Amino acid sequence: MPKIVILGPPASGKTTIAMWLCKHLNSNLLTMENMTTTEYSYLAKQAKSHYQKFKTVPSILLVRLIQERLKNEDCIRRGWILDGIPETREQALMIQTLGITPRHVIVLSGPDTVLIERNVGKRIDPQTGEIYHTTFDWPPEAEVQDRLMMPEGISELETAQKLLEYHRNIVRILPAYPKILKVISCDQPCVDVFYQALTYVQTNHRSNAPFTPRVLLCGPVGSGKSLQAALLAQKYGLVNVCCGKLLKGAAADKSTLGELIQPFFEKDMAVPDSIILKVLTHRLKEQDCVQRGWVLHGFPRDLDQAHLLDSLGHKPNRVFFLNVPFDSVIERLTLRRTDPVTGERYHLMYKPPPTIEIQARLLQNPKDAEDQVKLKMDLFYRSAAELEEFYAYAITINADQDPYTVFEYIESGIINPLPKKIF
Repeated sequence: MPKIVILGPPASGKTTIAMWLCKHLNSNLLTMENMTTTEYSYLAKQAKSHYQKFKTVPSILLVRLIQERLKNEDCIRRGWILDGIPETREQALMIQTLGITPRHVIVLSGPDTVLIERNVGKRIDPQTGEIYHTTFDWPPEAEVQDRLMMPEGISELETAQKLLEYHRNIVRILPAYPKILKVISCDQPCVDVFYQALTYVQTNHRSNAPFTPRVLLCGPVGSGKSLQAALLAQKYGLVNVCCGKLLKGAAADKSTLGELIQPFFEKDMAVPDSIILKVLTHRLKEQDCVQRGWVLHGFPRDLDQAHLLDSLGHKPNRVFFLNVPFDSVIERLTLRRTDPVTGERYHLMYKPPPTIEIQARLLQNPKDAEDQVKLKMDLFYRSAAELEEFYAYAITINADQDPYTVFEYIESGIINPLPKKIF
């Protein structure tokens, strides 16, 4: 149930982020404006009258109005997002005294020069109410341009005064939320701000118990699971558990299990789940996995495998689904090549060979052929919906971007609080 507070200076985009989160989480957006423009109660009528006269509401009246609003059935069922409230430490403490406790507090921050430029460039169309900007969103129609007006209260001086007042208050508000606070720079594309905020609010808070990360990465072939697992293992000391490599290692050892696995490899057939789980369980029970934690990828691939892994007590406490469009996967995989002489790996688009001579001798792994990639993607997406439902607390990440940006999103999910239910 979302219980979120979003704070930020003027022109930081907090209302836009709050609206997007509200739509994505199917929650209720509470702002000073929408709580004071309706008369659904005596308190709301008082607040509306005061707001219309002074463009503000006394703290005690505002807090009582919030308390009344949060008792409504829609807020109880679907949660709430407070936009720009509390404005002062006094309001923050009054809200806490009434037992209103957010689970996540997001604070947007950015350079004052950028915020002033954003604010003073706003223009409004008096006929439609549409908001434009002299730099970022100027209308092409001359007729619309001629009738645009600058809204009240957004001159450079007025914006600077509001920023000064905000900075005075925010430093006193933040200590009221020491363990649930996330500061996000608003000096970046709005979509990036939104995804960082969404990633944060989709995580629950860490318990006081010692935390051993048990991370599961799910995604289609070519989504970057191996790279992200390697980055996590390198930075946090986790054991990188690749199911495919485990099976190959077991087969190479010529152990009892290896002898069972080898015939399936020779016939290019899928290894039975029972054998996979024996190899996987043996690895996850080793001391390094128990003490340092692990990051698993390549298993489970379907709902039955997820149930089997769960029944053996190997329950991940972090699950990430890496989403990549079909065309991007095809581009990533089908253009991969290997130099048979040096063993060097190339990509015809991202890392082309340095000479024509090398390019002429490059070979493609049969597994990277387009028909093979399509088959593997089809197999993954047949079970993806069931896996996402099984791991209901999972975080979905757009993996069709720079791998280090993807890693930052995964990392925020690793270091942010654990779910309340500790497995």
